[in-house]
Amino acid sequence: MHYDANLLDQVAVALRKAALNEDAKAYLLANKELNALFKKGAKRYLGGDNLQELLPAVKGLNARGFACATDFMGESIRKEAEANEATEEFLRLCAGIKEQGLNSSISLDLSHIGLIVDKELATHNLSRICEAAGEVVISAEGIDRTDSIHEIYKSLSAKYPHLCITVQAYLHRTKNDLQELQKLPNKIRLVKGAYDVPEHDAHKRGQQLNKVYLDYVHGLLSSNHACSIATHDGAIHEGVKEMLLTIRPDKEKYEFESLLGIENDRLAALKDEGHRCRIYVVYGQEWYLYLMNRVAEYPLSIFQVLLDIMS
Repeated sequence: MHYDANLLDQVAVALRKAALNEDAKAYLLANKELNALFKKGAKRYLGGDNLQELLPAVKGLNARGFACATDFMGESIRKEAEANEATEEFLRLCAGIKEQGLNSSISLDLSHIGLIVDKELATHNLSRICEAAGEVVISAEGIDRTDSIHEIYKSLSAKYPHLCITVQAYLHRTKNDLQELQKLPNKIRLVKGAYDVPEHDAHKRGQQLNKVYLDYVHGLLSSNHACSIATHDGAIHEGVKEMLLTIRPDKEKYEFESLLGIENDRLAALKDEGHRCRIYVVYGQEWYLYLMNRVAEYPLSIFQVLLDIMS
């Protein structure tokens, strides 16, 4: 079936802008009826409302052979007390993973633990989490925060070799960023990129971006640098599999990663072929931004959201 790519791009841009509208988010989350209705559409992408619901979900995915990356949803915190509260929740998450012997890393936005308030606060809180956790992955955020994120990561990466970074393939700057980041041994998670940025700062989605993404993966695999291929794009998966016929990195050095609820059957097929696979699982009440960004990545999924709402 043929779809108008330009129209889908316009829808994606509109959804990303809606995702960042804090007034719309506050209204939806405060309205009991709308909250309950739209949350039905978000449910397939969530590991639960709280830690007690998340941990069994992660355990179930582990039992099926998947590693997980768990994230307590939230970003753009503007108060120190709230950043510290979020940090305490991440520490509870670390303790729960350890106590239950789960195979899961921690993923987080630095703006959830204080980046906007103060870089030193975010650095301190990230250090606390790294002390308590196994693998910790810093998520990508808007382009205006990228320099600060990379500065904090570089400042802590030597002390915490289990601290990892996420880079967005669609940003033009990523070519230079990767040259610097690959000097560090820590794992790099490569995503396409979901934030709305000026056209001159990013590649357009489609075949051009896929080629750029695969070029970056080729560089990581050929240097045997630890990496996570974090996309549900089947064309990229096939391209990586072709690379692996000639490039033979250590199997523990790379993995495929997808979001819970999106193309998990494809990820299961990769797992059955012998590749390490990880599912990104989020929990909490801040699901509005997460849902909108998921639909923006693939606007046709809005029909699935509508079906879930009506079910």
